[in-house]
Amino acid sequence: MDELGRLEALRLAGLTAAADPGMDRFARMVARSLHVPVSLVSILESDRQVFPGMVGLEEPWASQRQTPLSHSFCQHVVASGEPLILNDSRLYRLTCASLAIPDLRVIAYAGMPLTDADGHVLGSLCAIGHEPREWTEDELRDLADLAAACSVELRLRIATEQIRRDRDHAAVLLRASVELGRSRELTDLLRRLRRLFDGPAEPSYVGLLLADERGLFRVADPDDLRPVEADIDRLERDAGFPSAQAMREQRTVFVPDRAALADGFCPEAVAGYDSLGLSSVLCVPLGRGRGVLMWCWAEAHVLTVTEEAVLTAVAGYASQAVERTLFVENRLSAAEQLQSAMLTALPVVPGLEMAALYLPAADQDMVGGDWYDAYLVPDGSAGRQAALMVSIGDIIGHDMRAAAVMGQVRSMLRQATLGDRKHSPAAALAAVDSTFAVLPLGPGGTAVHARLDPCGDRWRLTWSNAGHTPPLLRLPGGRVSALQEHDLLLLGTPAGSPRRDHTRELPPGSVLLLYTDGLVEHRDSDIDDGIAQAVSMLSAHGDRPLPELLDALSRGLEDFPRPDDVAVLALRVTGPPDDAPTREPGHDYSARP
Repeated sequence: MDELGRLEALRLAGLTAAADPGMDRFARMVARSLHVPVSLVSILESDRQVFPGMVGLEEPWASQRQTPLSHSFCQHVVASGEPLILNDSRLYRLTCASLAIPDLRVIAYAGMPLTDADGHVLGSLCAIGHEPREWTEDELRDLADLAAACSVELRLRIATEQIRRDRDHAAVLLRASVELGRSRELTDLLRRLRRLFDGPAEPSYVGLLLADERGLFRVADPDDLRPVEADIDRLERDAGFPSAQAMREQRTVFVPDRAALADGFCPEAVAGYDSLGLSSVLCVPLGRGRGVLMWCWAEAHVLTVTEEAVLTAVAGYASQAVERTLFVENRLSAAEQLQSAMLTALPVVPGLEMAALYLPAADQDMVGGDWYDAYLVPDGSAGRQAALMVSIGDIIGHDMRAAAVMGQVRSMLRQATLGDRKHSPAAALAAVDSTFAVLPLGPGGTAVHARLDPCGDRWRLTWSNAGHTPPLLRLPGGRVSALQEHDLLLLGTPAGSPRRDHTRELPPGSVLLLYTDGLVEHRDSDIDDGIAQAVSMLSAHGDRPLPELLDALSRGLEDFPRPDDVAVLALRVTGPPDDAPTREPGHDYSARP
């Protein structure tokens, strides 16, 4: 007998130890037609019989609508698949010891099987007498007809529920195609997989294991971490687990119940599933040997053809999401390494304090072309302190190309600066323009290039702006102004268009803030409002240590989605320059979530 299939049909029928109007109606028709004191629609579960339809039972059975199997004649109908007709149950070896005789006063019994469309016997429709009785042929024929009608009702309910589940499965596929396509990392993918399903027959646990050279490692959901997941976080390829078998043989492995698990797999596997409260598992290998997706159920489970097709299709979506996620992570890692290599370690300069901040875009697919730079250049005069060159820029785009062009621009700007005896920022930017005019490097970018020279008790700032957001200057006392002077975009200047240098004296206590547009440009807001907010933050926090200033600026971004990366370079004039320059590394406060 296909017990799992029978129990699955019972779940679909939705009948249990509670009154059901339709089943009660059949019980009443039996009582009236056969003139019996008790009639039951009895459904046999794995450890009890329940009565969704009932007439005439005494208490406490009437309220409970169930009995243990020790009181069940229905179990014999289910086992044989045939009617059970007893004139006096006390005279038959099969039933004479049943507790149904003293407790329920089941003496005369006539039970007809109730079946689903696949022939599973779900229970019985029975007539019960408290005295011995000879059942007539007409009575048994009427009971058989009523049992057939009741079976039709059960089949309609099962079919309706199956249609509903099929509809739900179609909705799962649609939801999976959307949800899994949005996943950005492996833990997010696992969370989305676990939220795909609902309902009593749907998976109670979803596990994702990925392959590496050592075997399989488990992707843990930090929001739903189970102890066994930490204890068994890795499996060898030859491990006696269903998931390892699915990986080795590259085929779907289904374990219907705990008995099959204990029979076919190692004790460690059985203990692991027991600790999770699971009895059944479907393991589907992911494409290209990427790993295995596990669907698990707490109870023994019947896997229908439709359900297997749906879960396999979802595993296909998951496989694509895993491949895409790993590709993006690898690509992002390479791009971030390239970009990180371009973020200069800041020199220590007597008379100046410096700090830098870099924040990558919130979207892991967006790798930007933002950069900052700071380095010392000699002025050619013996005994004089070297000048400091500082730059900040943004190459248009958010991809590997932007990061690569950023590196080229940064290097060429350094070369152009060092090749110019006067170290003019405007001349260096113009030289980059001329070089890039013959190279196909895309739509260009923006930059501020500046030089700070020691000048008595203060520093002189000379800068040129190639279409970049204006630097902010905070003077002692807290007044902040934007250095608005600028020329055309970097790499976008027509031949012959001049670039200009601008100068400003910086007394001790001045703070210069260079930044990229990710700091001030937010979706659904004007960039001028963002600059005004940065001015306010610099005015309020500019007298604090520079790391604290940068921290305040980064906290100000938390309320906004960040589609772009952010680079910030802050400098404070701390006093007159000393005589001896140094090139020791300074402070870089780059932040990566």
